[in-house]
Amino acid sequence: MSASPQEADNKIRQAIDRENPSTVVAFEGVAGKAVFAIAVAFSLFQIWTAAFNPLSSMVVRSVHVGFLLLMTFTLFGFRQEAERRSVPWYDWLLGLGAFALGLYHYVFEVDLIQRAGDPNTTDLIVGALTIALVFEAARRIMGWALPIMCGVFIPYALFGRHLPFGLAHRGYDVDQVIDNLYLSTEGIYGTPTFVSATFIFLFILFGAFLERAGMIKLFNDVSLGLVGHAKGGPAKVAVISSGFMGTINGSGVANVLTTGQFTIPLMMRFGYRPAFAGAVEATASMGGQIMPPVMGAAAFIMAETIGVPFSDIAIAAAIPAILYFGSAFWMVHLEAGKNNLVGLPKDQCPSVLSALKESWYLILPLAALVYLLFSGFTPLFAGVIGIALTVALILGTRIVGFIGPTVLRVGFWVVLGLIAAALWRMGLRTEHLAFAVVGLLVLPCLALKGGRETLALLVQSLADGAKNAVGVGVACALVGVLIGILTLTGLASSFASTIMDLSGGNLLVALLLTMLACIVLGTGLPTTANYIITAAIAAPALLQMGVPLIVSHMFVFYFGIMADLTPPVALAALAASSICRAGHMEIGWIATRVAMAGYVVPFMAVYDPALMLQTDDPLAVAYVLFKALISIGLWGAATIGYFWTPMNWAERVFAAAAAFLFVLSLPVTDEAGFVMTAAFLLWQRHRLRRLGRTSAPA
Repeated sequence: MSASPQEADNKIRQAIDRENPSTVVAFEGVAGKAVFAIAVAFSLFQIWTAAFNPLSSMVVRSVHVGFLLLMTFTLFGFRQEAERRSVPWYDWLLGLGAFALGLYHYVFEVDLIQRAGDPNTTDLIVGALTIALVFEAARRIMGWALPIMCGVFIPYALFGRHLPFGLAHRGYDVDQVIDNLYLSTEGIYGTPTFVSATFIFLFILFGAFLERAGMIKLFNDVSLGLVGHAKGGPAKVAVISSGFMGTINGSGVANVLTTGQFTIPLMMRFGYRPAFAGAVEATASMGGQIMPPVMGAAAFIMAETIGVPFSDIAIAAAIPAILYFGSAFWMVHLEAGKNNLVGLPKDQCPSVLSALKESWYLILPLAALVYLLFSGFTPLFAGVIGIALTVALILGTRIVGFIGPTVLRVGFWVVLGLIAAALWRMGLRTEHLAFAVVGLLVLPCLALKGGRETLALLVQSLADGAKNAVGVGVACALVGVLIGILTLTGLASSFASTIMDLSGGNLLVALLLTMLACIVLGTGLPTTANYIITAAIAAPALLQMGVPLIVSHMFVFYFGIMADLTPPVALAALAASSICRAGHMEIGWIATRVAMAGYVVPFMAVYDPALMLQTDDPLAVAYVLFKALISIGLWGAATIGYFWTPMNWAERVFAAAAAFLFVLSLPVTDEAGFVMTAAFLLWQRHRLRRLGRTSAPA
């Protein structure tokens, strides 16, 4: 018996809520106010610790996980399918108990340091309870896949001496396993949780503030003004707008639910079939995770894991990100040409200059963030300053709205700058100075008309940021179990050897195996968890085969993202289906075709690392970029079945073969690819003339 439309909608809604908890319907009454207050307190705690650094790193991680567990048990019920209108008493008990356990490292910090390596009974009980609660929290948010995958490693650690040859190890006692997973920085409080408690949270919060300030409208207006009137304009607007959103928001599902509410209906209104409209938005939104400067949460974990500045990760991702969005743009252009889809009337498209004139100041925090990241400052410092600047601009804009002449408005900002300079001369640290300025701006907003509404918007942004951080944070804590056991037992090196043995030393086979592993894991895991696991297991094998460090990690990162587009789960497609009302499997398969560059570019980067700027030779970068553009052009034509003219299957196979040759970057393959490309273009030109046209359509 098939599910009713209402049941299908509920299933979609629940899946989206688990990935993007800020969309969860607010609880009513006391429970709603309490959950809202907890979310705000969580964000304030993270800002406080980031700006003032009052606590040790281990305590910050522990309290961070305590907040995550408290929010999870209040937001998500024991049964995922159950409709949740309030928080039952037992979930309050679990949540508050978990938060109390999160304070254990704070209360007994000195004692735990003194008896490091020799935990007492209380330490072991508290550790076991905390680990169990992390597993249950992850199950509520993500289902059974990730908890089971991580859970099997615990008995592996306990009974290693009884396992067959190849998997066997010396075995560890229960107290050693709990000590490793709870009392060290190798388990649930490992690197992923550290990054979640610092960089990831702040950048999620940064995006939440900018979204509430009106950045989505600015991006949509600019995109409409740039390409809304072009052939297939609505779909091109979706690509560009989602690319802009990716600069401030690293969550693909969140991007679908924000920009998609505008772009998907617009595409459908101008002739795109619902499934294709949803696929375009899903593809473009997932690209946000590879779009600098913010990128996805996994990018921050990557930087910390391989020990490079985050700016190096952003630089390596720059060209692939442009190619990804360029590919999606090319796909929708070809689809528009194939079906003769037009754009919006010119007079219905907003002016780019007017949009920028109205909201240009919203770009300043993003510009400051980019400057700080690429000037050698830490992501933690950049995130704090970015948030403070965003809040100051929101508050200051409200205040200057009551000041009449332009001269006085400029004077207001000049005086504010002079006050900041005076405080800096008094010796205040930059982050302390930033929040002192914010405090000065809060006071007049309390008295001005509309000022309280602005403050309420900021408080709501704090709550949104905390909710959006829950899924990523819990995944980071749970994956720490797997990473801790891999480290304890040395299993990661065994996995790397297995991949090399299966591939027979062939790099292409190893890449294909790694890609399949990432996509299969992605059917049940969020992107961040997928990256952490595959980076621990598969990336070392690629590194041993001569792939540069950043490129090997970026390879698994990219395919972890692509898993959210690839059926059967395709969570981004699921989110899009809730808007376009098409089957999410159909959307997923179309998105897989539209995002073809996401599958091709990582392979090209492995064979020619210049694509990720891992060279000082600008000519090498220009050459590989030129090849990539040709390859993407051919992939697009083969996928859509249209270039200058409609293509039959033989032509599509020929174009795909030519594109594949550019991926390999082996001797003679480039030359063969260029020859096949020239033949393809000449044939298409011949076909165009036979159809009686004189020039290729724009």
